[in-house]
Amino acid sequence: MNNNDSIIINEMHAMVEQLNKWGYEYYVLDNASVADAAYDSLYDKLRQLEKQTGIVLDNSPTRRVGGEPLSKFQSHRHLTRLYSLDKAQTKQELANWVNKILTQYPNCVFTVELKYDGLSVNSTYNEGKLISVATRGNGIVGENITAQAMCIKTLPLTIKFDSQVEIAGEAIMRLSQLNRYNAKHPDNPLKNARNAAAGALRNLDPRVSAERNLDIIMYSGASQYVNSQVQLNDLLADNQFKINDVFEQVSTIEQIIKVIDDIETQRATYDFLIDGVVIKINDFGIRQELGYTDKFPRWAIAYKFEAEQVATTLLDVEWQVGRTGKLTPLAHLEPVELCGATIKRATLNNYDDIIRKGLSLNSIVLLRRSNDVIPEILYALDNCQDCQPIHPPTHCPSCNSQLQHKGAHLYCLNRRGCPAQIVNRLSHYASRNACDIEGLSDKTALALASTLDISMPSQLYSLTAHELAQLDGFKDKRISSLLSAIERSKSVQLSNLIYALGIDNIGIVSAKELARVYGSIDNLMRADKESLTNIDEVGEVVADSIIRFFDDDINRREINTLQAVGINPTYVDTNSVGALNGYTVVLTGTLPTLTRQEATQLIESNGGVVVSSVTKQVNLVLAGENAGSKLDKAQSLNITIIDEQGLLRLLKK
Repeated sequence: MNNNDSIIINEMHAMVEQLNKWGYEYYVLDNASVADAAYDSLYDKLRQLEKQTGIVLDNSPTRRVGGEPLSKFQSHRHLTRLYSLDKAQTKQELANWVNKILTQYPNCVFTVELKYDGLSVNSTYNEGKLISVATRGNGIVGENITAQAMCIKTLPLTIKFDSQVEIAGEAIMRLSQLNRYNAKHPDNPLKNARNAAAGALRNLDPRVSAERNLDIIMYSGASQYVNSQVQLNDLLADNQFKINDVFEQVSTIEQIIKVIDDIETQRATYDFLIDGVVIKINDFGIRQELGYTDKFPRWAIAYKFEAEQVATTLLDVEWQVGRTGKLTPLAHLEPVELCGATIKRATLNNYDDIIRKGLSLNSIVLLRRSNDVIPEILYALDNCQDCQPIHPPTHCPSCNSQLQHKGAHLYCLNRRGCPAQIVNRLSHYASRNACDIEGLSDKTALALASTLDISMPSQLYSLTAHELAQLDGFKDKRISSLLSAIERSKSVQLSNLIYALGIDNIGIVSAKELARVYGSIDNLMRADKESLTNIDEVGEVVADSIIRFFDDDINRREINTLQAVGINPTYVDTNSVGALNGYTVVLTGTLPTLTRQEATQLIESNGGVVVSSVTKQVNLVLAGENAGSKLDKAQSLNITIIDEQGLLRLLKK
């Protein structure tokens, strides 16, 4: 590079710095210090120099222009799991949660902030450069939307971090931007800001994303650098991220409720959608001690505002058959907009629920979205002259067998011959939280049932390649993959097998507790009601479901067959046994072959505990490339540091 080139590059750096300063003032601080014409003039000059030199700096604002459409989204594995939030529907539920925390931590400080209503995103930076942005997905794997997110002007392209870091937040479309967009596109307006934001980032064409002028509000991540939410917010703001419009520190439930009431009063004046507030414990040390459930952090909760309600017409009721033979009514509705979505269906509990709510065909019903997710019919507002009564079915809609009443529900008893039961049973058994048989979809389950007469999960283990070749679309590679997945499922953990059995009212959380208490399927089969109801996750209804399930001869024979093919796991307490028993481990940096999730599972399955921050309680640090400040802190505390090979050697001992 000659002297003249060096001068041009330095000039480009100065121009980029100035443009980013102006952009930060305009988009993040909402306090423009320069006229649009001055910004545009400098921007055009930078574009000319980039074209002349062929160089585009990492943080150049020209990188935000939408590029060519993508053919599809690639999957992205998050470095750390993204959890959803538990919800409080009432202020009393919120008070119970707060008071429980204060009982354990009397001096605890909470933060209260807005719960934005958009699309959750996770941004990854390495050595200060934005390298990827992904949707939340299932919390472990999302979709890579980097090209789309690069168009968002409130997302910094470079930050002041020297190691790899994830920053999570919410992508939103402001209501003012929605109005501007719809004014420009009167023939194809966007329905609401929530769907507009999600649609912009999940659109394969980044130019569509750019036109919608989204914002990103950041609220979590980078916990290795700070010790509290207050410090995190300061750190995010210092790196020019846009942070929550409302952020209050409080220490009592009364103060929390006052902030909530103030937010509800101001809600209509906001230039964005919110659906509640988020209450978090400020201190990261307390967060670490409280940890997580399978789904939620124990140190945060969302208080949801009262759900929106709307009236519509009940057109029909469809009866759906589940894996246990229980029939559930599904209401078909006149399409109506509610909470930013078009609602056409709503679940009803049973026939008693229909009677209690006074429902009939063609009646006007009041609908709400429970938790803004599940549509729920509250009751009938009016019964018109052409309304018709809803009668419960007498025969199964799937196999035409006569139905039987059990309590408040209708059941089809044709367990081996009812297509709906068979498909749901096989699909549930193969689901991720159960035996995790990849490739066994609803469509495949239906083909197995109709072509090969497979009706029970145990029959999967006797399938042959010759039999699978009879199914449409099954060639050598697909056959081999499915048979391998079925074979791998034999190593299922006890809790997942309990869930896979499909016991009524048993979810994965209660299955884990049953596995911990009883230790084996045989012990669980012998459990009586008294011992079952002594378990926190099990009440009388659940206990009755368990006892009924194991009293059934067909279920007992199915379990015996599963055990005969080698599926008979016992519970292993990963907190008390294993090569890493007694180790508290911090992961930092990028490992050569293991993902962070895989390393975490490996450590926990061998008795170790994985935490996010380096403290005096940590006695092992697993370090990869670009380990950063966690490694420095571990060295200062004389904590043992190992690499991936060191971990694998340790596990062989």
